[in-house]
Amino acid sequence: MDQLNGLVAEHAGAPWVLAVVLCLSALDAFVPPLPSESIVIGLSAIAADTGHPDRWALFACAAAGAFAGDNLTYAMGRHSPLRGWVAGHPRLERAFTRAARELDRRGAFAVLAARYVPIGRTAVNLTAGAVRFPRARFVPLSAVAALTWAAYSVAIGSLAGHWVESTPLVGAALGIVIALALGFVVDLVLNRVVRSRTP
Repeated sequence: MDQLNGLVAEHAGAPWVLAVVLCLSALDAFVPPLPSESIVIGLSAIAADTGHPDRWALFACAAAGAFAGDNLTYAMGRHSPLRGWVAGHPRLERAFTRAARELDRRGAFAVLAARYVPIGRTAVNLTAGAVRFPRARFVPLSAVAALTWAAYSVAIGSLAGHWVESTPLVGAALGIVIALALGFVVDLVLNRVVRSRTP
């Protein structure tokens, strides 16, 4: 275990690690199974013990990647042929109109909340683009969502890393478990909020 911890600590400060975080944080906007959150949390836990990678740089790369990925997904929805496919199908048109109306009424809640629900993030961002949710509103909301998500991930990992000193791998695993538990709670709360607001 000591050798493995040493190996992890040795490579955590490599420049390519931050590049991987940036890419994963962007790509999981439309490939939800990619574990960007787990990677950020794990590296934050390792950084809390070893000092590498720099947590501010980690935060910046995670936030920048998330922001880029969300806006790329929005652009994909905006320029996709989805609207053409929907035209002529009454049920789909009604669903599209309802989605557009909900985004118009609760756009901030939808974009910010979806950031913490992997598949929900993809669906909301694609739909926002497809229904022409104003880009001028989407961009700042996606920036806030990316910054809060990156801060949350780094904070959870750092907290776990401080709890389990000298064993960065255990700290990383603990951070991921904490995040999963919090994610489950957030998902329950969001579902209740949505149900309570649905007429």
